[in-house]
Amino acid sequence: MFVRTATASTTAAALLGAGALLLPADRPEAPERQGQDAPVVVAHRGASGYAPENTLAAVDAADALGIEWVENDVHRTRDGVLVVLHDTDLKRTTDAEQVFPDRAPWAVKDFTAAELAKLDAGSWFGARFTGARVPTLTQFLHRMERNRQKLLLEIKSPATYPGIERDIIRVLGRSGWLDRSHVRSRLVIQSFGADSVKKVHSLRPDITTGFLGTPAVADLPSYAAFTDQINPSYATIGADYVAAVQGLKGAHGKRLRVNTWTVNKAADAVKARDYGVDGIITNFPDVVRDATS
Repeated sequence: MFVRTATASTTAAALLGAGALLLPADRPEAPERQGQDAPVVVAHRGASGYAPENTLAAVDAADALGIEWVENDVHRTRDGVLVVLHDTDLKRTTDAEQVFPDRAPWAVKDFTAAELAKLDAGSWFGARFTGARVPTLTQFLHRMERNRQKLLLEIKSPATYPGIERDIIRVLGRSGWLDRSHVRSRLVIQSFGADSVKKVHSLRPDITTGFLGTPAVADLPSYAAFTDQINPSYATIGADYVAAVQGLKGAHGKRLRVNTWTVNKAADAVKARDYGVDGIITNFPDVVRDATS
């Protein structure tokens, strides 16, 4: 995985329009490099520090910052449409409680795609994003293709959506994301559910997969049989753990990679880099990029 050439945050603001990005005024200075290769920077739910998470605005914010890799989260609606948002319910990042007051607990799986399309998924983050919508996976893929970005796709709560792995692969194929170039260098599918990762690997052994979590070192060989990445929380790792993961070969015969999450501070990004991680998933990709490059 690679990162696009660094672009100044001021350029990002210009690309998105005046006021579209509110970059932190007290942004930390990048600590001095210590010689390590820079890890890949992945925009968590898009550049979610600057735009409402998992929206097309967050995809574009990452693109404006010069970030190629974008992470997202995928659910399935009541009528079988795949949509991009993080939570299993709609309360935190949409106005579902106001639009559908009698539909508690506002679970994604209980709404149709047409109903989700009525919701405002942006105003909770800031008034300038009022009217942003919950994108379908197809819409999300088309925007990323337009931007020539790369996707780290997370299957959320797979037990809630039996068969979602096959549905995701179907949508990826229809959207042109399963050709050789996408599969080789622009797509990773991950999940906290080991069985879900195994299912993706069995359906499409050519797709790069990742397991979200920090398995015990003794258990790593069993994960290496069906995944290519171990993607743990930053709070759970150190240099020894990263080295243990990278000492094994994954499902495609290459060494296991480590992408850690969610790292938002420059100092933590440098520590993660010094642990030897391959990638850092962050809400503030420009901060992490500048600290580690």
